[in-house]
Amino acid sequence: MAVYTEVADDDLARFIDSYGLGEVLSCKGIAEGVENTNFLVHTGHGRYILTLYEKRVRREDLPFFLGLMEHLAKAGISCPTPVRDRRGVILNELAGRPAALVTFLDGIWIRRPRPEHCLAVGEALAKLHLAGRSYAEARENALGPTGWQALFQRFEARADEVAPGLGAEIRRELAELVPSWPKGLPAGVIHADLFPDNVFFRGSKLSGLIDFYFACNDFLAYDIAVCLNAWCFEPDFAFNITKSRALLKGYGAVRELQPAEQAALPVLARGAALRFLLTRAHDWLHTSEHALVKPHNPLDYLRRLRFHRATRSAGEYGLEAAR
Repeated sequence: MAVYTEVADDDLARFIDSYGLGEVLSCKGIAEGVENTNFLVHTGHGRYILTLYEKRVRREDLPFFLGLMEHLAKAGISCPTPVRDRRGVILNELAGRPAALVTFLDGIWIRRPRPEHCLAVGEALAKLHLAGRSYAEARENALGPTGWQALFQRFEARADEVAPGLGAEIRRELAELVPSWPKGLPAGVIHADLFPDNVFFRGSKLSGLIDFYFACNDFLAYDIAVCLNAWCFEPDFAFNITKSRALLKGYGAVRELQPAEQAALPVLARGAALRFLLTRAHDWLHTSEHALVKPHNPLDYLRRLRFHRATRSAGEYGLEAAR
C-alpha cells in the first residue's frame, strides 16, 4: 500500500474538524499512487481524498498545483477540487507533511483502454488546455529537455544495469533530440502525466481527471505526445493506430492542431518516451527492494522510444485521418 506516512486518529479528527466537515466516519489508505500518501476519508459531509505530500514533491510547487485544480474545476473540468478550511486556506500540515483535502470523484480507471476511451481522453485534454489559458500562475517543466541531461547524470554510471547498452542509447537520444527540439509551438498549462490511471470513467463516459502533480507550462502538443505513449501501445508494445487516431480526433474536435504542431509530433512523442525512460530508469536503480511501491519497468519506454525514432510523419499516428 502506498501509505508512506501514518496519521494518528486524533490528529486526523482535528484536521478534518478544521474544515467543518463533521465527524470522521472512516479513513482508508489508497494503494495506488507512487508519489504521495493518499487516504479516502468519509465524513458526515461526504467522501474526500486526503493527500500528504512526500519529499519528492516540492512544497513551493503545491500552490501552483492546487490553484490549478481549483481553476480548472471552476472552468468546468471534472477534476478533484481542493477544499478550503474554515480560514479559507487550501494547503495545511498533518503528521509533519504538507497536506490538502480534495473532493472525491466517482469512477474507475481503465486497464485496457478501447478507442472510445481514447477519443474521450483527447477531448478532455483539449478542454483542459483551453481552460488553462486563463490560469495566471506558471511553472517550468523540470522534466523537459533542459532537465534530461542532469537527470541522466544521476544514474549514467549504472544505466547498463537496467539493460546492456542503455547508457549509450540514451546518450545518442540526448545528442539528437535536445538540439532538434521544436521552438515556438503553442504553449500553456499541460497535465504532463495523463496516464490511464489518472483518468476515471463510468462505463465509456469519462468522469474526471486526477493527479495534477506534474502539471506545468510547456508545448500543448507535448501533452498529446505523452498521451500517445500512455494510451496507444498494447501490452506487447505494438502501436495501436486505431486508438491513436481516436485520441487525435477527440483532441482536434475541440482544439485544432496547427501545422507546426502536426509536423513536430514524432519528435515530441520521442521526447516524451525518453522523459519516462529516464525517470523510470532512475527509480529502478534507486528504489529499495523493501519499498512500498514497486517501480515501473523502464524498458517499456525504451520500446516506445524505438518506435518513435523510426516514425517520420504525423500521418503514422493517424493524424491525417483525424482531421
